[in-house]
Amino acid sequence: MSFFATSVSLDTKSTTAAVPTFGSLATSSDTKSSTTPVKACFALAPSSGTKSDPEFSLLLENEWRKMKWSEEVRETLMESVRSFKPASETVTEARVLLIGPVGAGKSSFISSVQSVFSGRVINRAMVGSSSSTSFTKKLRSYNIRGAGEKADEPTALVLCDVMGVGEGESTGLTLHDALSVIKGHAPEGHQFSPEHPIGAETVGFVRKPSSNDKVHCVVFVIDGSSVGSYAKSFGATFQQLREHISNLGVHQVALLTHVDQVCTASRSDITKVYRSQAIQKAMVKAGELLGMATSYIVPVKNYCSELDLDENTDILLLKAVDHILQYVNLYFQDNSD
Repeated sequence: MSFFATSVSLDTKSTTAAVPTFGSLATSSDTKSSTTPVKACFALAPSSGTKSDPEFSLLLENEWRKMKWSEEVRETLMESVRSFKPASETVTEARVLLIGPVGAGKSSFISSVQSVFSGRVINRAMVGSSSSTSFTKKLRSYNIRGAGEKADEPTALVLCDVMGVGEGESTGLTLHDALSVIKGHAPEGHQFSPEHPIGAETVGFVRKPSSNDKVHCVVFVIDGSSVGSYAKSFGATFQQLREHISNLGVHQVALLTHVDQVCTASRSDITKVYRSQAIQKAMVKAGELLGMATSYIVPVKNYCSELDLDENTDILLLKAVDHILQYVNLYFQDNSD
């Protein structure tokens, strides 16, 4: 059962329905690369379908997005997340769902954000090493906790991890199950199986989800070092999924992960991320894959092999969280009645 072959209706009496014909969304072309180079760097942007073919790239003279890097910026962003409250009288937590191909870095992003607030690198969300098989099999929700004196207090942000989207007819998260999670029908800890879609007979099935059960923002996670070699089927899958999510009134953004593998200049100094032409091109490709304007996409570097935190890596991660929360707020504004 795949995104193309599964039911999408969530009738509490039945889990089957006629499969609709999904239309794809137009891709964005509103972002153009700058062409004013001053310094060469060696990039690992994919070419010809190979994940790490060397490609000569250039650092641009000016950042294509303005960023400030300092301890003060880091602390301001952390406080913004800690103090965030959903703009709704009935919702206590903002639930954010991460969706992406196997190995894109969903679980790593969750662990990285929690690491920032924990003050040390941790792996709270279990992370696998395979690029072909999803390590995450269950729906897991992670409260992002505060830092310092409020370390034991959860923030109002919950990041939800699910099975990765796979290739083929019988692997990965299905469209039906993805929409079940977003609508709030899926119970915490549900074991995903393409052969057993979420429905009324599922143990713990939430028949009448409340606003607290629903997802308030969806984040697509794309591996920047592989974005040029994803199968074409992913593009159709994501754009069809985005169409259905939009129909639910849920806003969507995207993360471009592994940017340190796209350009070695950014690997050694992450503050160069918005001067890297290779990373800019990878973001354009991600936008085309998702049918999403690049203004919705932000680059991140997850903590993978590091044992210690880095201030600038923290800032990039926190800016991503801040970006997500902006669209969470839009959801509550749209549903404020």
